[in-house]
Amino acid sequence: MSNSGKPIIVVSKCLGFEPCRYNGGMEPNSFIEVLGDYVEFIKVCPEQGCGLPTPRGSLKIVENDDGYNVVQNKTNIVLTKELKGFTSKFLSELGEVDGFILKSKSPSCGIKDAKIYPKIEKCSSVKRGNGLFADEVIKKYPNLLVENEGRLTNYKIRERFLTNIYILSDFRSVKKSNSFEELREFHLKNSMLFISYSQKYSKLLDELIYNYDNGDFSTLINEYENTLNILLSRTPRYTSNINVCLRAIEQFREELSDEEIKFIWSTIDKYRNGIVPFSVLQYLIKGYIIRFDIENLKNQSFFHPYPAFPHGLRFLPEYRWYRTYQ
Repeated sequence: MSNSGKPIIVVSKCLGFEPCRYNGGMEPNSFIEVLGDYVEFIKVCPEQGCGLPTPRGSLKIVENDDGYNVVQNKTNIVLTKELKGFTSKFLSELGEVDGFILKSKSPSCGIKDAKIYPKIEKCSSVKRGNGLFADEVIKKYPNLLVENEGRLTNYKIRERFLTNIYILSDFRSVKKSNSFEELREFHLKNSMLFISYSQKYSKLLDELIYNYDNGDFSTLINEYENTLNILLSRTPRYTSNINVCLRAIEQFREELSDEEIKFIWSTIDKYRNGIVPFSVLQYLIKGYIIRFDIENLKNQSFFHPYPAFPHGLRFLPEYRWYRTYQ
């Protein structure tokens, strides 16, 4: 297990690390390049890992009576056993991780977008699904975010991914400390963020913390982790984000001028209607928290869920955002 204190992310090796694609190429990715200073990457190429050379004949997924096979084009060699063998070994040795970034459309790493063919002979694909490696990852880590580089150009998906990996990384440190005080501090600083994910499960986490009577800490931490994983599997709705912001605003509302209140409501409406991203509203409220020195809000992760990246992850060239109403 890593001792770096950074989130641990498994990433497809071809995404800017090594020219290991079937055609001998790689696909540099500016988000992954910037993120590399702030996380620990574990790089993987399942196709190389199962013994295939680079360059190599491309692979495809073919339906059969028992499920799917992975077949090499032109030679029609079935490589399912080799890929499954590598995948099983890799995942069994992996240990704790916080998320995955895999290559889109790949027959090994694709997530819901790998082409699936009805037969080995030349034909058109009939549907799309997971690559073999990605499918096993999702089965083993059902509570982690498994994304591809294409989806991470979307604002909402990228923000959730970054938020989740830093919460999970922080929680791993709490588990390692074996300290209730560390767990309590973790819970308090994330309390508003947890409400934005799920009021139901945030209340369950509250109960675990406030009902603890110095009993078996290992039982507590296991129950907390299980509930936290369920909570993080939710996607915060824009209405939940607004409600949490309103809770914060109530703590300094009396200090605001009518013009300031009007501007805040205008910003909330713009966020609600998809005109500005959530970060605009977050920064606006955080500015007032600093101005009025509101101690109980200063450290809330809801307003800064992950480090401020000096290279500007929010505004990379391919970065796009839009509202997807839940």
